Order: sequence, then C-alpha cells, then structure tokens
Amino acid sequence: MNSEVEEKFFGHNQETIIQPTRGWRFLNWRELWAYRELLWVLTARDVKVRYKQTVLGAGWAILRPFITMLIFSVVFGKLANMPSDGFPYPVFVYAALLPWTFFTAAISTSGGSLIGSSQLVSKVYFPRLIIPLSSVGAGLIDLLISTVILLCMMLYYDVGWTTSLFAAPLLLLFVIFAALGVGTLLSALTVKYRDFTHITPFLVQIWLYVTPVIFPVTLVPEQWQWVLYLNPMTGLVEGFRSAFLGKPFDILGLGISFSIALAIFFIGVAYFEKVERRFADII
Repeated sequence: MNSEVEEKFFGHNQETIIQPTRGWRFLNWRELWAYRELLWVLTARDVKVRYKQTVLGAGWAILRPFITMLIFSVVFGKLANMPSDGFPYPVFVYAALLPWTFFTAAISTSGGSLIGSSQLVSKVYFPRLIIPLSSVGAGLIDLLISTVILLCMMLYYDVGWTTSLFAAPLLLLFVIFAALGVGTLLSALTVKYRDFTHITPFLVQIWLYVTPVIFPVTLVPEQWQWVLYLNPMTGLVEGFRSAFLGKPFDILGLGISFSIALAIFFIGVAYFEKVERRFADII
C-alpha cells in the first residue's frame, strides 16, 4: 500500500480526526482505494455466505439462469412463438439473461446490504460505499460460470463464436456501473425507508417486462424503439446478444443506454455520499 495513502487514512504517529461533511460531496477515490483490502474481504464473505450450507453450492449459479431459460423457451419460444432474430430461442434468451440476472441479483443484494451489516456500520469507520460494492462484486463469479454455459450452448446449437465476443467485457463494465448506481441508491434509501425492502422485488419484476429479455427490440415499431432505450438495460442486453450471437451492434442504442447507465451511477453514488454520515444514527 502506498505510504502516503497509509499516513493519510490510517495514521502513523499522528492524530486522525473524522469530521462530518455537509451537503453534496464527490466520491473520495483515494480513501476507497486505501480500504481496498476490506472490499476483497467483504466480497469473499458475501460469496461464502451465499453458498454456505447449500447442497449444490456454486451450482445455483448455473441452475437459476438455466431453469429460467427453459421456462422462457417453452412459454415464449414454443407456445407464444416469440421471434428471436433467426437464432435458436434458448441461446437468444440466455444471452440476454446473462447481464439481466447479474443486474437484478446485484441490485437486490446491495439494496439490503447496509441493513444486513448494521453492526459493522455502527461500530467501525470505513467508506460505507464498500458494502454495496462488495455485494455487486460477489455476483461476478456467478456471471462467469453462466457465461461458460452459454458458450457451450452456442456450440450445441451451432452458433459460431465471433470476434464480437471481445466486446463483452466492455459491456459488462457498463452493466456494473448501472448496477452500482441503482444498488447504492436503493441501499441508501432502504436505510431510511424500510418500504424499499418490499419495493425492490416489485421493481425488478416490472423492469423485466420493459427490458428486451424475452423479446427482440425489433418487435417494437421502429418509431417507438427509442423509448425502450431510455431503459439502460435495453442497450446492454441487446449489446450482449450482439457480442455473443455475432449480430450488428446498435451503436446509437448502446450510446443512449451507456449514457443513462453512467448518469444513474453518478446520481446513485452522489446521493449515497450525501446521506452516508447519517447511516450510523438511523440504521
């Protein structure tokens, strides 16, 4: 660890005074970096707790999206005959479930993360943003496992791998930004308004129906597609499909979704930083 950062935040032969700030403030990246080891510890804890005393363990990372894909394939692919842009419907919907499952799991776990860590928040000082950050980071392992399953499914359905796959890490970065923005906002709101513990599952359910997970964007009339892209997950879900299935990227749609995802991130983190100083008193 950098000695200058250590002296600033942990102190060596000096007195460290912690004072509350007023109003809006920017995220202190240096302070967050100084506590990076705590972030790894909390992330590892969340991963262990998630699969502790379970029979299947990490197998749940495969079963959840896979079973969802099977249900969607039967109900929407077979019975409703939903279009899939010429690709096998199971691969088409699973490519969308990758970012969507990660996003919903991240905002659900991070939304209640501060309440779940109330004893830690009220006794020890550290950047509180680390708690929702660790909740989002824990879901990355599930995403990586699910991605391997999708690649195997593509081979089974004779859907070739293309160089577009290299765009997936960049798309994932923006999904993380969107998840962090929504997750940190919900975690801060849940501390003050416990109603959000009930609102969040309902929000996730409604959000699914306005995101092109089970249907392609082309199902919506072209003149109204821009409304769909106001949902940041629309461009990101379609982007994942383009990356894995080799479809052309909708650059305009991606640009709109990227911009909104970044805006959500900055708004969520800014609000979190503003109310953070009151967490220990009301949690």
